[in-house]
Amino acid sequence: MELQSLIYLFVGVSFAVYIGIALWAKAGSTKDFYVAGGGVHPVANGMATAADWMSAASFISLAGIISFKGSDGAAYLMGWTGGYVLLAMLLAPYLRKFGKFTVPDFVGDRYYSDTARLVAVIGVIFVSFTYVAGQMRGVGIVFSRFLQVDVNTGVLIGMGIVFFYSVLGGMKGITYTQVAQYVVMIFAYMIPAIFLSLQVTDTFLPQLGVFATTTFAFDDGVRVIPEGTYLLHALDTAVTDLGFSAYTQPGNLWNMFMLTTALMLGTAGLPHVIVRFFTVPTVKDARVSAGWALVFIAIMYTTISSVAAFSRVNLIKNVQNVEYQAFVNGEIEGNNGTWFKTWENGGLLAWTDRNGDGKIQYGPDKAFAGKPAFDGTKTGEYGQRVTTNAVPAANSGKIENELYVDRDIMVLANPEIANLPNWVIAFIAAGGLAAALSTAAGLLLVIASAISHDLLGQVVFKDPETGKSTMNEKTELMWARISAVVAICIAGYLGINPPGFVAQVVAFAFGLAAAAFFPTIILGVFDKRMNKEGAIAGILTGLFFTFGYIIYFVFMGGDKADYFLGIAPTGIGTIGTILHLVVALVVSRMTPPPPQDIQDLVERIRIPSGAGDAVDH
Repeated sequence: MELQSLIYLFVGVSFAVYIGIALWAKAGSTKDFYVAGGGVHPVANGMATAADWMSAASFISLAGIISFKGSDGAAYLMGWTGGYVLLAMLLAPYLRKFGKFTVPDFVGDRYYSDTARLVAVIGVIFVSFTYVAGQMRGVGIVFSRFLQVDVNTGVLIGMGIVFFYSVLGGMKGITYTQVAQYVVMIFAYMIPAIFLSLQVTDTFLPQLGVFATTTFAFDDGVRVIPEGTYLLHALDTAVTDLGFSAYTQPGNLWNMFMLTTALMLGTAGLPHVIVRFFTVPTVKDARVSAGWALVFIAIMYTTISSVAAFSRVNLIKNVQNVEYQAFVNGEIEGNNGTWFKTWENGGLLAWTDRNGDGKIQYGPDKAFAGKPAFDGTKTGEYGQRVTTNAVPAANSGKIENELYVDRDIMVLANPEIANLPNWVIAFIAAGGLAAALSTAAGLLLVIASAISHDLLGQVVFKDPETGKSTMNEKTELMWARISAVVAICIAGYLGINPPGFVAQVVAFAFGLAAAAFFPTIILGVFDKRMNKEGAIAGILTGLFFTFGYIIYFVFMGGDKADYFLGIAPTGIGTIGTILHLVVALVVSRMTPPPPQDIQDLVERIRIPSGAGDAVDH
C-alpha cells in the first residue's frame, strides 16, 4: 500500500479507537469528569500518566533538540525525568492523602483562603495554556506533513478531536484514551528506533545505539568518516568538520544547570500530572501507579539520545553536498529525497542556494560570508518552494547556512530520511498525534477543572454561611464542559501562533510551574508554620517574576547581554522558585501562624500509613 493511504489508515484507526473509548467512558458525574471516578487500576493509571507526561515535546521535539544542541540538550532529559521522580516520591502520595484533586483545591484548603485559591487558579491557567500551546503546535506539525494540510489547518483538526473526547468523556474518557495513546505512542517510537539502530549501528537495541559503532562510511563534505567509527565520535567529527560546535562538548554549563533545575521543579508542580494520582482508589495505589509510570516513561526516555544521534548522522549523510533538483525528484540512487520537498511544502524545512552551485550545503554561516542572507520568503532558482512559515519569528527569521531544518521535524522525518518502510512512517505519524493529543487533553481538563470547580464552584458560587458551593452537580458538570470548550478555542489560537518550537514553549511552562507552585506545595506538606499570607505572596512573586522575564526577553526584544546572572529565559524558573520560597518563608514568619486544625492536618498528612483514602477534614 502506498504511503499516504497507510497514513490515513493508521491515523484513522487510532482516532476511531479514541472516539470509541470516549463514547464508552462518557463522564456521568463531576467525579467522573474530574478524577475518572477514582477507580482506575494502578497499571492503567501508570500508562495514562506516562502518556499525559510524555507530550509532543517528548515524542516530537526532544530528540530534535538534542540532535542539534548535542550534550546541552541533556538538560531536558535530566530535568524531566528527575522531576518526575521528585513528584512521584516526594509530593504525590502526600497530595493524594490530602484528598484534593486540583492544585488550587489543595492551596485553597491547606491555606484556608479563597484568595489563595484564586491566585492558584490564575497560576494554573497561565502554566497550562503556555504548555498546551506547544502541544497544539505539535498536532499541527504532524498533520501538516502526514495529512498534507497546512499547520494551522492541522491545529484546527486536532482541536476537533480533543473537543470530542475531553468535553464528552472528561477525565474518565481521557484516562482510558491515554492508555490507548500510550500503546500507540510507544510502538510508534520504538519500532523506527530499532530499524534505525540496525541501520546506523551494530546493535538492535536502540537504547545502546548511542554507544555503538557505525555500519557504514559517510562523507560529511570535508572527509569520509569510515565504517566502524563510534557513533558519537563520528558525530563530533562531522559537525566540527562542518564548522559547528562538537556534539559532545557542553556549552554554557550554568544555563544547563538552571534549565535542568527549572524543569525538575516544574515537573513536580505540573497540575495535569498531579491530578493523575487522584484517579486511583488509595494512597498505596497512587504510589504503585507512580512506579509503573516511571517504567513506561523509561522505555522511551532511554531511547531518545540514540534517536537524536541517528537523526543528525542521517541528515548529514543524506543531504550534504547533493544536487538539489535530482535529490528532491528522487533521481539519486539509494537516496530518495522526495521527503525533502514534502517538508518544504509544509514550511518546516527550507533551502536557499547561497553560493549558486545548485547543491545543498550544510555548514555554518561563516562559510557563506558575503552571500545573500535568507529571510524565509524567497523562491529559489531551482523551483524550491519556501513559505513564510519556513523560518518562524522565534528563530530570528534567517537561516544560519543554506539549509533550515525545524528541529521539531527530526523524529517525524527520520524514517523517511532513512528510507524505512512506508508502514513505519505511517506508524510514527499516529504516534506523534497520540503524544500531542494525550497531553493537550490532560491540560485542557485541568484548565476546565480550575475554572468550573475551583473558581466558580469554590469562589464565585460559594455560600458564605456554609462555605459550600451553591451549584448542583449537573450545573457544575455543565460549566466544566463549557470551560473545556473555551479552553480548547484558546489553545487552538496559541497553537496557530506559537511563541517558539515545541520543547522551548514547554520549557517556559515548566519554569512557570516551578516558580508558581513548587515551594507552596512542598511547604504546604512539610512546614506546619506556612500560612496563607506566605503562600499568596510567594505564588505571585514567583509567577510574575518568571512570566515577566520570559515576556521581556523572548517577546519584547530584550538583549541577551542583560540576562540576570546570564540566565536564559528557559531556565529563569529556578530563580523564580527561589524568590517564591524566600518570600513565602519570610512573609509567613512575619504574619500569624495558621489555625491549629490546619497544623494538625499537615501533621496527619505526613504520617506514613501507606494505605487508605484521603485525610478526613
